Amino acid sequence: MDILALFQCLQPHVTATGCRRFSRIAWAMLVMTGRVTMLGIARWAGTGGSYRTVQRFFAQALPWAALFWAFFRQHLHCPDEVYLVADDEVMVTKAGKSTHGLDRFFASLYGKPVPGLSFFTVSLVSVQKRRSFPLRVEQVVRSDAETAVSKANAEAKQAKSPRDTRRPGRPKGSTNKKKVAVTFTPELGRLKAMLDALLQLMARVVPLTHLVLDGHFGNHHALAMARQCNLHLISKLRYDAALYFPYTGPYAGRGPHRQYGCKVDDDHIPLPYLQETTVPGHIQTRFYQAQVLHKEFAQPLHVVIIVKTNLRTQAQAHVILFSSDLELTSMPLVDYYGLRFQIEFNFRDAKQYWGLEDFTNVTPAGVTNAANLALFMVNVAYRLRADMHQPPPDYSVLDLKADCRGYKYVEETRQMLPEKPAPVLLAQIRHQVAGLGRIHTSQSSFRVL
Repeated sequence: MDILALFQCLQPHVTATGCRRFSRIAWAMLVMTGRVTMLGIARWAGTGGSYRTVQRFFAQALPWAALFWAFFRQHLHCPDEVYLVADDEVMVTKAGKSTHGLDRFFASLYGKPVPGLSFFTVSLVSVQKRRSFPLRVEQVVRSDAETAVSKANAEAKQAKSPRDTRRPGRPKGSTNKKKVAVTFTPELGRLKAMLDALLQLMARVVPLTHLVLDGHFGNHHALAMARQCNLHLISKLRYDAALYFPYTGPYAGRGPHRQYGCKVDDDHIPLPYLQETTVPGHIQTRFYQAQVLHKEFAQPLHVVIIVKTNLRTQAQAHVILFSSDLELTSMPLVDYYGLRFQIEFNFRDAKQYWGLEDFTNVTPAGVTNAANLALFMVNVAYRLRADMHQPPPDYSVLDLKADCRGYKYVEETRQMLPEKPAPVLLAQIRHQVAGLGRIHTSQSSFRVL
């Protein structure tokens, strides 16, 4: 595979020199070992990839949104497939004090806020391929006002005592509020700006209907944001969410019509709402589907309640998935929400193989380029793995890097020989050397110009 030819689709957005520089850096990341830093890339880039060249690449401002979209449209897009929009936030730990955007962000691995950087990523998830393709990456940089509000809320939450709880019932003098008129948090504001820019970029090329977010966005603010972007939200509600069946009884004869019926009891859901039951081993899983109401949402919700029961101990647990699309059936809703996790695999690969956790850049341009490059290489690696001649299903990124590294070793050795070997013998040598560090066999062919 000619890496430079693979990047020709980026020519309208970068110069020819920038494209060659980009291909050199991408090839170095494919063959290198150790931490992915500017110095490590320069050591493996070879001719035309000096440390000064790598510095120039990370110091310039690149139109990453256009580069992601151009590469996806040329090499990854399939018009016959169904795509979902997925968004998530990835946090990387960083030390020091001078890195741009350094702050304390919550890390699920540690279970507490730790110093580091945070990036919002918007991806397209292919339902048929069951893969996620990052298309837009932006760093979370909190303003001083946002940080002050966050600290004030945290202090108020800690200072609140059990005696401060108000009396039950509606407070005196309160008025009804319109549920549609919501105020977006800075987090939702950033997400909406990213979605609007992405949808405008992909206009009339990729039809998009559903936005899949994790349980952190399972609220009416996120639903209103999705509807403003002409997308249906798929997310998860809290396990103790107060849901109500629509009222179907007679009219009382006076006052407004009653909207809320009986409350949904997750342990005793009526059988007419049962859609499917599976019993793998001693775990029974039941899928219930219904259109319900929530007092904080301005519209009815299509809800799928998954109830798992341990037949040995009778212990139960349930998950509540919801969507604003009332025509979406239960199994596609569960499948679409499960596909959201594919974006986590993108983050894993970007950290493990492409330097999202390793980079030491501190300037705004350097941090932006390092994060975008790491997630851009996720798409490049998928394209290269798809180019294998009948690759095994377990062919991983490690196998791909072993192939590329073996090819580089053979090319460096061939240039030192006084007589060039025959092409057939050279191909056998390449295949043999590439298989030294490979786990799964394949027939590959790589070359860089």
